[in-house]
Amino acid sequence: MKPLLPLFVFIDACGWEIINRDPFLSTVAPNRRRLTSVFGYSSACVPSILSGRRPVGHRNWNYFVYDPANSPFRSLRFLRWLPSVVGGRRRVRRLLSRLIKNRLSFRGYFDLYNIPFKYIWLYNFTETRNPLQPGGLNRGPNIFDYLVERNVRYFVSDPSRDEVWNLAALADEIRDEGIDFAFQYWPGLDGLMHILGNQSPEISVKLRVYEDWIGQLLAAAKDHYEEIRLYVFSDHGMANCETLLDLQGQIRALPLRIPDDYAVVYDSTMARFWFFNDRAREMVTRCLQEIPQGRIVPDDELADLGTLFSDRYFGELIFLVREGVLIVPSHMGARPIRGMHGYHPTDIHSYAMLCTNQQSIPDDVTAIPDIFKLMTREADAAALCNPSRQVAVSRA
Repeated sequence: MKPLLPLFVFIDACGWEIINRDPFLSTVAPNRRRLTSVFGYSSACVPSILSGRRPVGHRNWNYFVYDPANSPFRSLRFLRWLPSVVGGRRRVRRLLSRLIKNRLSFRGYFDLYNIPFKYIWLYNFTETRNPLQPGGLNRGPNIFDYLVERNVRYFVSDPSRDEVWNLAALADEIRDEGIDFAFQYWPGLDGLMHILGNQSPEISVKLRVYEDWIGQLLAAAKDHYEEIRLYVFSDHGMANCETLLDLQGQIRALPLRIPDDYAVVYDSTMARFWFFNDRAREMVTRCLQEIPQGRIVPDDELADLGTLFSDRYFGELIFLVREGVLIVPSHMGARPIRGMHGYHPTDIHSYAMLCTNQQSIPDDVTAIPDIFKLMTREADAAALCNPSRQVAVSRA
């Protein structure tokens, strides 16, 4: 029997407002805290959790950026001739995404989403590596680099496998006493709430499933580890989409052309612009200032949020909508969905959560990048307590 197992369970989109009205883990992890998220989507939140840095520090923010010189999609320009009834179908896009990911040897998450094939050659994709692996971030180390450097044997979920497979894989590692640190990632709640919103009774059902799974892991660990330090946390919450905004239509009505005058990526809750002349900058800015459903985020605020990039790689101008507004159609999707995240971190449904079986949560853990501090501290404790370690173990 080993002395210690730090067990970190990451439940995507299980925000503070979700557990604040639910008795989630109140018995096994009663100590809980609201955490501030980071500005962006999971593409920004997950690297921030894994590194302890904000997007400017790890350089993972949004997926698509204007970068024609380095675009890996130039060979796809012929797809612009596909009829929209075919090229716009989600099933076709998913199939093409799998094929392109394999062809380009992308190791992280990849999806073409709804980027128009007419313009896809203008864009690059920023997550080509798997963040859940050593060396997986665009800049700097992550927790898995930390574990490898200290020769701490660990488990990490394989994102290409489903939640049940990863649950069983971790349980097997626990029974074998083959690890000194565990990082389990469950994304299912996020997908559920995108479809059903944050008030669906299915949320409680899913939380009960997660409670049961965590109970199974704790029961298995009890027979093989003297102490289990459990931390269950999220990256953000989920807001219901009450207002639809056709931002593309309003910008398209301007006497400007892509790519002669500007380029843009329409995410679900923000639009990011690059300008190639003063006229385009002035016209787009004036148009955005007249849209009441959102606002242009000033540079000083972007700097405070850790998303002001000196080279403007992710966009020269960032337009953010109010919580509950969905940009649709967007480059992320052509149809409305019920729930979305990626709003301002101070919006009520943006807050993440942390639950633990420990008596206290350190005072310096107040935002999701601070989870990295917890992980390094617990990894060091396990390395000190547990007997001889050999080579770090990874499942991803």
